Amino acid sequence: MKDVNILIEALPYIKKFHDKKIMIKYGGHAMIDDDAMASTARDTVLLKYVGMQPLVVHGGGPEISRSMDKLGKEPKFIKGLRVTDEETMEIIKMVLVGKISTNIVSQICYHDGKGIGVSGKDSQLIYAHKKPAHKVRNDETGVEEEIDLGLVGEINCVNTDLLEMFTSNDYIPVIAPVGIAEDGTSLNLNADTAAGEIASAISAEKLIILTDVPGVLRDPSDPDSLIQRIKIDEVPQLIEDGVISGGMIPKIETCVKAIEGGVESCHIIDGRKKHSILLEIFTKNGIGTMIHK
Repeated sequence: MKDVNILIEALPYIKKFHDKKIMIKYGGHAMIDDDAMASTARDTVLLKYVGMQPLVVHGGGPEISRSMDKLGKEPKFIKGLRVTDEETMEIIKMVLVGKISTNIVSQICYHDGKGIGVSGKDSQLIYAHKKPAHKVRNDETGVEEEIDLGLVGEINCVNTDLLEMFTSNDYIPVIAPVGIAEDGTSLNLNADTAAGEIASAISAEKLIILTDVPGVLRDPSDPDSLIQRIKIDEVPQLIEDGVISGGMIPKIETCVKAIEGGVESCHIIDGRKKHSILLEIFTKNGIGTMIHK
């Protein structure tokens, strides 16, 4: 009876999200562990078969750094931001488009989904411009300095017609976060930001970001201190109080911007937990932190 009860619990959510677009950002454990990636891809296909329209955006920072190391190219970061010269951009395209996207598509197809890999350059899917010089504070002098991050982009617009063509024909797009500038230059995009911008552009019902933490914790050392729901107007105070800090800040800011852009809800969930996507979508309590209006 337990299995039947699980199906009964899922039914209202299957009905509610039928034919809705679900943007999933693959990251963390789901990107570096083969079994986790296979499981996540299978769960993504399941969403398709129960009537939803999943789309995938993926990152790949650790794999990019490993590939650079193998090729004798030292990764350069300033305040956690990757500096992208032309040689680094070539490696980024090789890893994101040539390796990670194809691996995810292969797993989706293996589980009888219709996966198709695209980068932001394909048919100008993600039109972007070079990010202006980034201001950082010198820790020694306290003086703000302008740093050029190179071929790092900010998104102008998304070609939603291309994505609509894929989803309306039952394909699951797997999107590599590489943008194209007006002059055809490739630009390195933040994967979380790309997922949020695309989710807004296509009016996605949900944005789900897979990470390596349970969600937003009141106490980082206590996994039981998970905050299950956060309203967007609560975010500034949580940042000021230090509850949302470090690498979680840009993820939350991406979620807030996506909701302001029309996405109904955003979810930061633990990709290390098996079937985390299904547990978030099909159960009453979910498993991560939901950000909403």
